[in-house]
This record gives sequence, structure tokens and C-alpha cells, in this order.
Amino acid sequence: MTTTLPTQEQHQALARAVNLSEIEALGRERLDQNALDYYASGANDGHTVRANREDFARIRLRPRMLVDVSSIDTSTQVLGLPLDFPVGVAPSAFHGLAHPDAELATARAAAGMGSVMTLSTFSNTPIAEVGQAAAGRFWFQLYLLGDRELSREIIARAGACGARALVFTVDAPYLGRREANERHRFALPPHLSAPNVASREALAGVETDTGSQLTNYFQNLVDKSFTWNDLGWLRAQTDLPIVLKGILTAEDAELAVQHGCHIWVSNHGGRQLDTAVSAISALPEIADVVAGRAEIYLDGGISRGTDVIKAVALGARAVFLGRPALWGLAAGGEDGVRRVLELLKDEVRLALALSGKQNLKEVGRDLLKM
Repeated sequence: MTTTLPTQEQHQALARAVNLSEIEALGRERLDQNALDYYASGANDGHTVRANREDFARIRLRPRMLVDVSSIDTSTQVLGLPLDFPVGVAPSAFHGLAHPDAELATARAAAGMGSVMTLSTFSNTPIAEVGQAAAGRFWFQLYLLGDRELSREIIARAGACGARALVFTVDAPYLGRREANERHRFALPPHLSAPNVASREALAGVETDTGSQLTNYFQNLVDKSFTWNDLGWLRAQTDLPIVLKGILTAEDAELAVQHGCHIWVSNHGGRQLDTAVSAISALPEIADVVAGRAEIYLDGGISRGTDVIKAVALGARAVFLGRPALWGLAAGGEDGVRRVLELLKDEVRLALALSGKQNLKEVGRDLLKM
């Protein structure tokens, strides 16, 4: 059953896992079909899901030798928040499908590892509870709702609960067609809700005869008319830094900078527009046009420490994990998410050392062969 607690044997299997792929396999085994479809699905034929991984593999490293790598520093900062290594947790809806502790487990693991969690608008846990568990290490992801007053209330609540940034998702005026969710009529189980935007009763009233409950609910929820001209309204609602998540072109990156926003390069994990460019392939042109005027982050396809340093070399301040954190959560709750982060931190340190780099500041495009 999806939300039962892992057994001692499963915790031991988690401790034996040596990479994120093995943790993914453990997590998948723990999920029922409804949850697995939701987490794993991409849009249409899944070309962009695959490209996110494959395009990392195509980039080669040019390591330097005979460098003193006896001491390696993996630390960085995002918007002034110190991170022990350049990896955070991306916003993903419905952590309760993976584990009873839901977003609380993810927040505790991220905070304990000196990382940062981004809480989804569609979390199964109220913002205030996650804010306490995150101990000052969380950002809040916003879908701009058609109900501006509700959006205003959510933004204010996030700020009051300790969010350090507002991450505005810009690539989802509609949800991409995730065919497994449509085919199997994805719906939240009755014990879960989305307390920021919907009660159990509201979700229960959404029909699933014609497809995914989330798609049918979402289509009447989000403001589809919001444009660059409306960012002034969003800025007026908060003093928090604003990060635009879903940027894939230099043109939009330039507009983001002009509007005083930071940039999150993302194609929504391949879940929106299939055959859209991968995040890592979009990063160079975005970094070139931004030219240090804003911070840049990236998600999509991260599975190894070498992926992390490739993204840093191309201009990202940090990367964020979507599915890998969920696989860890399903495999072992807080311990599972922590194990994902531990493995990746160790891989980042080793990749730096074997590349002849003492710290992240030394990582640049000279490390790469594209």
C-alpha cells in the first residue's frame, strides 16, 4: 500500500543503495499504480523526459591533473542562504502519495542536510507545518490562481511561515497531457487533500470519468491570462525574491531579469510540452544573456554528481531534484530523502576532486566538452 511505513528490511535495502537509480527502484516498488503513474509520467510520448537525462550524458568532462584536492569545498549560496552543496528539492505535488509524513519528511531531510526544499502549492501538508519542519530552509512555489485574493492570501501565508523566496511557475497555464494519468483516471485517495487550494470535499466533487482529477480541477483554477505585464502585481504582494520557474529561452530570461526576477530553467520534468528542449541544453543561452545579473537554477534529469557540476559549469547556481526526492520519500520517508541527498553530495565532492577542482567557484565551461 502506498502510504504504509517502510519495514526494517526496506530501510536496510535503502542503506545498501549506492546510487539514485537503486533508490528509484526501491521507491517504485513501494508505490501503488495511482501514485506511480502520477510521479513517473511525462507528457505525450516522453521525449522531453528522456532528453533531460540523455543531454547530460552527451556533455563530456575535461579534468585537470596534479591539483591539490586534499580538501574539497562543495558549499554555495542561493539568495543568501548557505547550502552545504548545490542541490535542493524541487516543488512536487502530493508527497502524501509516497509516505504518511509527506512534505514534513522532505522538509526535515533537506534542512538536516543543509539543503533547501521548495514547497508546492499542491502540497498535502499546510504551509505552516512545513515551515516549522524546514527550520528556515524552504521556498514556496506558486501557481497564480484565477482567484487573485486567494493567491494573495497564500503568498502572505508563505511569507509569514518563513519562506525565503517565492517560486512562480510560469510554464503551466494548462497541464500537459500525461497519458497514464488520463488512462487510469488519477485521483487523490480520500485521506489526502491539497489544503492550500482545495479541501477533500472540493476534490471529491471533481469528476474523473473523463480523465485525471487533477487536470479537471486545475483547468478552472489557474489564471491563464497572466503575462509579463502582470508581474508588477505579483511583486506588490511580497518582499520575497521572486524566481520564475519554467524559463527555457534567452528571450524570456532577459525579460525575467528586466522584471527583477531570478530564473529557474525547467521544462517541468518533461510533463508539459513534449519535445521541448531539455533544461541542460537551454542553460547556456540563458546564462549568456543573464550574464550574472540574476541567479539561475535548474531542474530536470539530475541523477549524478557529475550532472550537478555540469550544470554549475554552464551557469547554474544550484540544481533541484524532483522525482529523485520522491523516490527516496517512497523508499524510506525522511531517511530516504536524506539518503538521496547524501549520495549526491558525496558524488559532487568526488566529481570535483577527480576534475581537479577544489570548490565550485573553480568550475566553469573550460571543464566541459560539449
